[in-house]
Amino acid sequence: MPVPKYYEFFPYILEFLSDDNHHTMKEIAEYCATAAKLTENDKREKTISSGMPVYTNRVAWARTYLSKAGLIERVARSTYHITSTGKKAVECGVQKVDLQYLRQFESFNEFFNSKTTDKNKTEVIIEKEGSPQEQIESAISKINSSLLDDIMSEVLKMSPYDFENLVVRLLIKMGYGTLKQNPDAVTKKTSDEGIDGVVSADKFGFDSIYIQAKKWQTSSTVGRPEVQRFLGALAGQGATKGIFITTAHFSKEAIDFANKQLHQKIVLVDGEQLSKLMIEYDFGVSTVENYVVKRVDYDFFNNEV
Repeated sequence: MPVPKYYEFFPYILEFLSDDNHHTMKEIAEYCATAAKLTENDKREKTISSGMPVYTNRVAWARTYLSKAGLIERVARSTYHITSTGKKAVECGVQKVDLQYLRQFESFNEFFNSKTTDKNKTEVIIEKEGSPQEQIESAISKINSSLLDDIMSEVLKMSPYDFENLVVRLLIKMGYGTLKQNPDAVTKKTSDEGIDGVVSADKFGFDSIYIQAKKWQTSSTVGRPEVQRFLGALAGQGATKGIFITTAHFSKEAIDFANKQLHQKIVLVDGEQLSKLMIEYDFGVSTVENYVVKRVDYDFFNNEV
């Protein structure tokens, strides 16, 4: 039989995790293959670009969708557990869990980029009216949205000191000096006087940028008082440039305060921006696929030979 579509794996995953135990993705995929009665030939079917088994790729996407809806959660690396919301879905009947069922959860709609009042509208346009190029772009958008969340999930597991190290290494990767120039870029764990790190503003080391790095929950808000304290720390160092990076988000008052500073430039980077920078500079991520879209070069054919 053909390998089920990714959303057809929803019931199998919930059914398997309904035992309330922790299970790895390998275990989940094996159960799904058995439940779907896949043959050995079915399991050997590969994706065209990466050569990954089609069924494991689809099970992985099913896992992502269920996770975004809050029906399952990651408890360790590649290990998942059913949530209370997932248990309610099982009680109602796993066969009822499809894309329409997941649309009742706001977290899923945010992931799916469906913020219109008609929650079906976005998907209908993409699947029935969108050009192949638009469908590719929509798929990439979903992949990147999932990646942003996965990056932040890993970052939040780090200790505050390791997070400070990550921030400094990212800035150096972005071109703010080198590790050789900044061997002691991260300040000591104690007596840092409100400064978590220092990097060179350029590769020649003519100027310095002072860093504040706060690993807070993504739902937290960094307010104006925290930014003011950082400004005071900069003044204490005689510094004119600072960057405040956090896994949380900044309040409007904090942003307005930072923008009003004339003598000291403070740049604010929230959790979403941090994750996007890590993707842009290939920091903590690796490339899985490269897709090339080509078109006819009409100038080539219109030139006289």
